[in-house]
Amino acid sequence: MMDDATRAQEPETDDEATDEGLAQPKLKRKAYERELRALQVQLCHLQDWVRKSGARIVVVFEGRDAAGKGGTIKALTERVSPRVFRVAALPAPSDRQKTQMFIQRYIEHFPAAGEIVIFDRSWYNRAGVERVMGFCSDAEYCRFLDLCPRIERFIVGGGTQLIKFWLEVGRKEQKRRFLARIDDPLRQWKLSPMDLESYSRWYDYSIARDEMLAATDIDEAPWHIVRSDEKRRARLNCIAHLLSLIPYGEVKREAVVLPKRLKDKAYDDTLTKGHFVPELH
Repeated sequence: MMDDATRAQEPETDDEATDEGLAQPKLKRKAYERELRALQVQLCHLQDWVRKSGARIVVVFEGRDAAGKGGTIKALTERVSPRVFRVAALPAPSDRQKTQMFIQRYIEHFPAAGEIVIFDRSWYNRAGVERVMGFCSDAEYCRFLDLCPRIERFIVGGGTQLIKFWLEVGRKEQKRRFLARIDDPLRQWKLSPMDLESYSRWYDYSIARDEMLAATDIDEAPWHIVRSDEKRRARLNCIAHLLSLIPYGEVKREAVVLPKRLKDKAYDDTLTKGHFVPELH
């Protein structure tokens, strides 16, 4: 744990202070929940359209550490079916996967007809953490930047819509979120040794980000950048923009009528025997 005395010894740098100019006013919870519900209704309409049309959609979430990718994905998926909106958050590659083509283990999770797959981190690890931390060679990195746009054009040309989001958080806000994770037992699991290393290498990641965006921002699959210093606004903006990128329409549903229960085999079905969970609350 980091105590208050340790924090007090950490000076705010001048460049962190410049993040104040990017700060967004915090959206009140009631307004956020109202807007989110309206967007989630549209996501349900999108879900029906994807199933009926047989569309295949891939959504990639990349961005700074602590930029809010997980929270945005949760807001995006919490009211829809996990059978239609599938989330792929892959662990570190195995020894075998390290010998594969850089995108191979991700393609295994690509959607079939009627599915949307959301990647929480993706093949762009090659241009981010692998580049900065030296997990790939310069030749592998350059080859990635050369091949990635061509492969993505092939994916889109094959009928899969590819949508890429980059969530950008400022230096000061990232620091605040990291400190909050250190002190919160419910969020400590989010703070890995790699996150701490990325914090110290902010500018290395900035250079890698700029090179990646410049090389892979293609017309067929452009990068959509979301300012995420204010999490609630970022989630709403991201979901609204996602909906605007997909030409879905509302699918008419037949009226649902709850049927009557059949009573020809009625009996006292009150459950009284078995291993019941203690009712502590």
